[in-house]
Amino acid sequence: MIRVLNIISDSNIGGAGRCVLNFLKYYNREKFQIKVVVPRGSLLIPEIEKLDTDIIEADGIAEKSFDKSAVINLRKIIKRENPDIVHTHGNLSGRVAAKLCGKKVVYTRHSVFPVSPKISRGIGKFVNKTVNEYLSDDIMAVAQAAKDNLTEGGISPNKIKVILNGVEKVKECTAEENAETREKYGIKENDFVVGIMARMEPYKGHKYLVEAAEILKKKHKNIKVLIIGTGVSEGELKSLVKEKGMEETVVFTGFISDIRRMLGVMDLQANASYGTEATSLALLEGMSLGIPAVVSNYGGNPGVITHGENGYIFNLKDSADMAKYIEIIMEDNEQYEYMKTRSVQIFNEKFTAEIYARNIEKVYSGVLGNC
Repeated sequence: MIRVLNIISDSNIGGAGRCVLNFLKYYNREKFQIKVVVPRGSLLIPEIEKLDTDIIEADGIAEKSFDKSAVINLRKIIKRENPDIVHTHGNLSGRVAAKLCGKKVVYTRHSVFPVSPKISRGIGKFVNKTVNEYLSDDIMAVAQAAKDNLTEGGISPNKIKVILNGVEKVKECTAEENAETREKYGIKENDFVVGIMARMEPYKGHKYLVEAAEILKKKHKNIKVLIIGTGVSEGELKSLVKEKGMEETVVFTGFISDIRRMLGVMDLQANASYGTEATSLALLEGMSLGIPAVVSNYGGNPGVITHGENGYIFNLKDSADMAKYIEIIMEDNEQYEYMKTRSVQIFNEKFTAEIYARNIEKVYSGVLGNC
């Protein structure tokens, strides 16, 4: 039995937390014993409890990569639990504590963002390389773009494995549920529905979808845009929509806990990120139901969407380019049906939660020299 202690600093349920939850649902319980360290009071706790997994609450790690007091607390936990492997999810404190305890360390990089010049050149690059390689026996990146981020910071590419995220197939809604959702959000029978599921942050690029919808509306296309979620840019986006007179076209749904309802009425998913994006779980969930996507050529998006197969890739920050590809899908029904089929096929080939769990297990076994 291989004992693994996962450490995650998320107080809320974000992308990294959802990845941990997906792994916990599908890992081999006959070969691995998994425990999870989370910040005290984390929203992950009840979700992990449902999966019959031991939870350890720790002080000082919430939303922090490194904290001296957290290192002390985590070191005590690691000594007590005596795992074979400590797997940290972006938590530097956990890696330091694990190394101090002489444990094997696996580190997952869940994010993609522009690399600071402080660590991409000169002495900063050397220090970043040395620290990260010393503190990690193996490094997992959830997208090729995440690996590129790490190598730009000096880390050897041979030290990094790309382990793509995986999700459970989303359960399809009934016809009655879809009818209720369409009525709730004013979706007409002939509307082509494009949804974006992302935090409302400037770098998520929602405004480019609004502008693309405006272009298509001027061409008399029956498009409806669902902006799903909340965030700091919500007020600015609502003002933009009002300014453009697009209130009937763009619907702000707010936070939605049951994403099935949103996916059930979508014809196409959008991702317009230009500042941070790894392997989007929302895109994967849509693919599991045969929903193609139009995405920016940033971060991990090109690793999920293959141009002309399960969607199209547009130039980031280019509303006209985005509108062009949405229009192609709207107008070419044969191509659209092909993309729907390919979305499911590609999901089943690469992005299921089962595949994700098996790939992580291989890393664990490899770190201990078992494979």
